[in-house]
Amino acid sequence: MMNKLTKSLVGFALLTLLFVFSCQKKESNNADSILEGKASVYVDESILPIIEDETAVFETEYKAKLNLVPKSENEIVNSLLNDTAKIAILTRELSEKELKAFKSKKINPRVTPFATDAVAFIKNKTANDTLVALQDVIDFMKGKTVPNIKGVVFDNANSSTVRYISEVSGVTVANQKNIFSMKTNEEVIKYVAENNGMVGVIGMNWIFQPPLNLEADVDKINVLSVKGLNKTEYFFPSQDNLATGKYPLARHLYIVNCQGYSGLGMGFGSFLTGERGQRIILKSGLYPERTPSRKIVIRNTITKNKN
Repeated sequence: MMNKLTKSLVGFALLTLLFVFSCQKKESNNADSILEGKASVYVDESILPIIEDETAVFETEYKAKLNLVPKSENEIVNSLLNDTAKIAILTRELSEKELKAFKSKKINPRVTPFATDAVAFIKNKTANDTLVALQDVIDFMKGKTVPNIKGVVFDNANSSTVRYISEVSGVTVANQKNIFSMKTNEEVIKYVAENNGMVGVIGMNWIFQPPLNLEADVDKINVLSVKGLNKTEYFFPSQDNLATGKYPLARHLYIVNCQGYSGLGMGFGSFLTGERGQRIILKSGLYPERTPSRKIVIRNTITKNKN
């Protein structure tokens, strides 16, 4: 017969094995690990092209499959709060109210910046306009008559661009005369390409990296240089002007990870902010959060080619 000490040791060993087994079972229930498996990523539609590029390279290098779900900003945030989405790409940080809602569910979102994008104004090329003052756009949105502006076109009433311009202008976009909402940035570009005098409001990434079916429409529009409020100079949404903070409608991009375990949210976030992911940002025309390093090879001798 086993003595009390032996029984205690056996009981402890069984409990330990049961705990380890339960942890492994819980971990195995996850469809992904840091660099393997499958996961859905909800993406702000205004920055979809750059995330498609990042995802293509990420999936090539690792045994991972990311299902990109393009949505408006409001839809994505609601999906995060309702636990429908666990990984998201947004153009803003979470608000204090949203963070409190997550905290009440004992969820601690990881919010990591990885690039700087721009909200851009576009017009039909037939107008020959290349400049616009932000104050003129705001005045038009307030109902004033502004030369060369017949209407302002947004992608979606619930989008990040609508929220951004509303914050900058102090004007509620909804139900305003001659202010229109489509469904996507692609629809805005197509509409402006065919309608003179309309100012489109889009994510700049759609101009830097248009899909093949959109290239003909992009060729029909001008991206406008913008004069900020109380400023005297106009600035184009170029990479240099994003880097120096001169372009007045720049915004940061963030990956939000609410998985709560070591999954693809952590792996993709590390990739976006790492050397490879930041180089993809740099080549896209956006501005990376961290400037990728450059390797310089120094030769001790110079070899001359002999003919």
